Amino acid sequence: MDIVLCDASPNDRAGMLDIFNHYVSNSFATYTDEPVGLARFESLMSFASGWPAVTAKRGDGKLAGFGLLRPYSTIPSFCGTSELSCFIAPEFTGMGIGAAILDRLEAGARSMGLSTIVATVSSLNDGSIRFHSSHGYIECGRLREVGIRQGMPFDVVFLQKTLQAAFLTKPT
Repeated sequence: MDIVLCDASPNDRAGMLDIFNHYVSNSFATYTDEPVGLARFESLMSFASGWPAVTAKRGDGKLAGFGLLRPYSTIPSFCGTSELSCFIAPEFTGMGIGAAILDRLEAGARSMGLSTIVATVSSLNDGSIRFHSSHGYIECGRLREVGIRQGMPFDVVFLQKTLQAAFLTKPT
């Protein structure tokens, strides 16, 4: 199956929302319990202009997945750090699409001069923790039982990948 990676556009948001809402309803991959509308989805994803956002599409244009980076914080001290979100349509998992999206996002982060990518994952989402770990992300922290989803308490697991040496001085 041919999959093409493209820069995400606002026209992709409805398809991205469909994938996201699948995981809201069928997994622990999101922190929300109820499917969301487009405005709430855009708020949750915090799309940031000039930051990498990628879609994976089949030849017929159907969205197979998406990923994006956004600023970890607006505080200038964290200017070299980004936060990652990535979701693959269920019928396309296990095909290397997530890895391809991640590679593209990491390349984009490097070209921006970013040093670190952070992912926050529910402790109930073993698949995502394994995926990130197999791609060089290490668990660097955990907030214990800070959330409840479908009546089950969960930890927020912080996973981190260092791309390049952190800035020693603020970039000019």
